[in-house]
Amino acid sequence: MRMRLPKKIGLLLLLPLLPPLAAYAPPHATGPEYDACEMENSTFAAGEEIVYKLYYNWNFVWLSAGEVVFRVKDTGSEYHISARGRTYPSYEWFYKVRDNYDSYIDKKTLLPTLHIKDIQEGGYSRYDRTVFQQQAGQAVSLRGKDRASAEEKIIPLDGCMHDVLSIVYFCRNISFDNVKEGQRIPIKIFMDREIYPLKVKYTGRRDDVKIKGMGRYRTHTFSPQLIAGEVFKEGDEMTVWVSDDRNRIPLMIESPVSVGSIKAVLKSYQGLKYDFDAKIN
Repeated sequence: MRMRLPKKIGLLLLLPLLPPLAAYAPPHATGPEYDACEMENSTFAAGEEIVYKLYYNWNFVWLSAGEVVFRVKDTGSEYHISARGRTYPSYEWFYKVRDNYDSYIDKKTLLPTLHIKDIQEGGYSRYDRTVFQQQAGQAVSLRGKDRASAEEKIIPLDGCMHDVLSIVYFCRNISFDNVKEGQRIPIKIFMDREIYPLKVKYTGRRDDVKIKGMGRYRTHTFSPQLIAGEVFKEGDEMTVWVSDDRNRIPLMIESPVSVGSIKAVLKSYQGLKYDFDAKIN
């Protein structure tokens, strides 16, 4: 007998790895607000590939559920960022996920120009193609159950706007030197035709964190506020461990969900811009 899961729980193959990184604040920041309209890239390069393994906890048993793979490609004036989430065949009797996310981001600003979401999760499917017209302050969304049934809608934007992929790579380039332990940083992302204002709490450095199968690392930790609804309850927070080095990549994420909890753990990486020196020898 299959357990009935909330719609879009497959997004957790991707989402836990995204907004938490927005906890960084720029060196010039003097308060909670900062300019999210332009960022120079100094932390990632085309050819980077990072793989995470996803575990799902149900009735105190951790199940190896699937993987999500992030890739960066160079298309000239833009980076093509992709994320592919897949459940393992051994898990698909329980819940099958095929999630595809693509963002094209401007190299000079790291703002998105195009975002495409094409997902199939159990019996749920959704296609959403969003063109970001940053200068005009609007997004043009073509959305539906699938590409054939998608309908267009124009949504006004409140200032420069990121999607769930672009915010990761934007925020990997922001210094967190001025963020104090316990400080809450507001962020905004555009997702599913909605603008979500969230808060992320910085919880400090950790000098020796074990990552299953990978070793021990120096990290920074964050607790992002989650969006209450089908997947998360009011007041739920994730815990995110980010590498304390120039690459600034998520190493491990733990999160509650409405039916259990999940954990995403770094499995492999290649093409990093710098040596991965957050690891403790």
